[in-house]
Amino acid sequence: MPEQPQPTPPIAADVAALADLSAQEARVFLETMSEVAAGQTPEASLALALLALSQILVTGARLGAIEDVIPSERYEPDGGPDADLTGLRAGIANTFEGLDEYADLVDPVTSADVTSGSLSNDIAIVAAALDHGLRHYDAGRVLEGLWWWQFSYLSDWGERAAMALRVLHGLISHVRLDADEDLVAEAEFDALHP
Repeated sequence: MPEQPQPTPPIAADVAALADLSAQEARVFLETMSEVAAGQTPEASLALALLALSQILVTGARLGAIEDVIPSERYEPDGGPDADLTGLRAGIANTFEGLDEYADLVDPVTSADVTSGSLSNDIAIVAAALDHGLRHYDAGRVLEGLWWWQFSYLSDWGERAAMALRVLHGLISHVRLDADEDLVAEAEFDALHP
């Protein structure tokens, strides 16, 4: 006789609340980055990506700060095929054309070796991990989804999101601070003397 699946044990209220919040933030990130990739608001793309990455890193920090989440099953249930994020990756690369690639360190803690990275790849890695966890969460495997988000934050997407955030911060800083000094002085004068 085949073994019957065991009922999922109840989840503590605080863990369930964290899972709900993480799912909500994952959806917002995926929606925002889809808008950026589609080029719906090109003038706000840098700012929207900066905000989305900042917010999802707050979510990741919460996951990193709690004790290890232990899923109820030993093996991850099959959530179906992974989402095809080729379009998202290509859209982000197109949106940030000429800005997508950057210099990166292999591991800033253990090595000074330089490699290269790309915003589009970083964002796609984050999106893939968040989507994977969402599929578990939406299928009612809340603890499995939370485990996946925590594990993948610590092992992969947290680092990629942090690096992409650093690059976007640098880009916005250059846009804002590398302005012509005369234009900045005129704008300051006009603002102070209406």
